[in-house]
Amino acid sequence: MKQIPVKADIEAQETFKTEILEPLVEQAQAGTIHLFFVDAAHFVMLPFLGYLYSLTVRFIKAASGRQRFSVLGALNAITKEVVTITDHGYINAISVCALLKKLHDSFQKLPIVVIMDNARYQRCAIVEETAEKFGIRIVFLPAYSPNLNLIERLWKFVKKKALYNQYYARYEQFHEAISNCLHQTSTTYKQDLDTLLVAKFQSFKNATIQP
Repeated sequence: MKQIPVKADIEAQETFKTEILEPLVEQAQAGTIHLFFVDAAHFVMLPFLGYLYSLTVRFIKAASGRQRFSVLGALNAITKEVVTITDHGYINAISVCALLKKLHDSFQKLPIVVIMDNARYQRCAIVEETAEKFGIRIVFLPAYSPNLNLIERLWKFVKKKALYNQYYARYEQFHEAISNCLHQTSTTYKQDLDTLLVAKFQSFKNATIQP
């Protein structure tokens, strides 16, 4: 069963998907633009439990801290390369501007388009001015549309590979495990991600909502 965000505008999502998102993906596949999906993930050093079937009770060590490792990522829709800005606290508008500059400096041969949600630190004057300065086009998703942001699948993959059922005694081990996983998206994990991160998006147009 799939969950639909309660405030999602299904018609707006469908219009965005067919009229904006899918044409952009086609342009990226044709090699006429660089297309990136942008989002932030905030990893807190707490237990990440996966699934374990056992006939006996098992105890798993868990970190007691609340340290946070935040990653602002831009996922290339075609190559699966991930460009990141990281912080041991919170992501803000300055972080987004730094990411835009990093994209501009690294991908200059083709126009750059970034797709991101409506978080306040992303949809603000300083970010839009920075994007204009670097010639980057920002496309904002409809509200409450994580299903249309490809990078959301990547965050789930990172948790599964680096965090589920893992115990890290020190914060340095915790954030290094996440960083190492992200650094291997276009190499070690590319085959897995080529299947997971196919640029096709679920439509809720025909979904049945159960009470």
